[in-house]
Amino acid sequence: MYPPLLVPSLLAGDHANLASSARVVQDLALPWLHVDIMDGHFVPNLSFGPETVAALRRAGISLFFDVHLMLDEPHRYAEAFIKAGASQVSIHIEPAYDHLATLRRIRSLGCKNGIVLNPDTPAAAIEPFLGEVDLVLVMTVQPGFGGQSFRRDVLPKLHRIAAWRRERGLGFRLEVDGGVDLATCAECRSSGADTFVAGTAFFKAADRAAFCRSFASL
Repeated sequence: MYPPLLVPSLLAGDHANLASSARVVQDLALPWLHVDIMDGHFVPNLSFGPETVAALRRAGISLFFDVHLMLDEPHRYAEAFIKAGASQVSIHIEPAYDHLATLRRIRSLGCKNGIVLNPDTPAAAIEPFLGEVDLVLVMTVQPGFGGQSFRRDVLPKLHRIAAWRRERGLGFRLEVDGGVDLATCAECRSSGADTFVAGTAFFKAADRAAFCRSFASL
């Protein structure tokens, strides 16, 4: 299992100054930033586009950009985000498109890839792709909005995916996103997760450095 990795989510940052929010993460020496991309169709919300990613790069943000495409047609937009500066692009299993071709295309462009499943999607839906990915993201809330409550009924799914990883000797990271705080991080860690997207809990913390220190002790 990888050491635990805290990944703040830009969605919970200051949308009037996204570069400043990203710089908070960078100044705390956290290596990754999660960037949620929403199209208003696959999820009932809109967020950022490729130009946001490019602008953050121009502003001097050198973090690993963990870009999560919550889109009906992620295969149409993955390349634009990679050209803009994404370090990893993750795509959902739920929409109908050629998942395998899209995952391989992302890698062919020199970018890491990931597969994502919603809370009610069974683990079996992503099983055929486990050998093709750098990351599996298990949503622990229904995607679309920040600040939702963590769903503990997802924990057995984490156990199952972590077991497949161990049994098959695979090297993908296992990420969780949604309602993640210090308490739920510990539960997910016990279930096999190693990568933890925290939006509200991180950006609303009274002392973000102390939050990071507490997380590191998990």
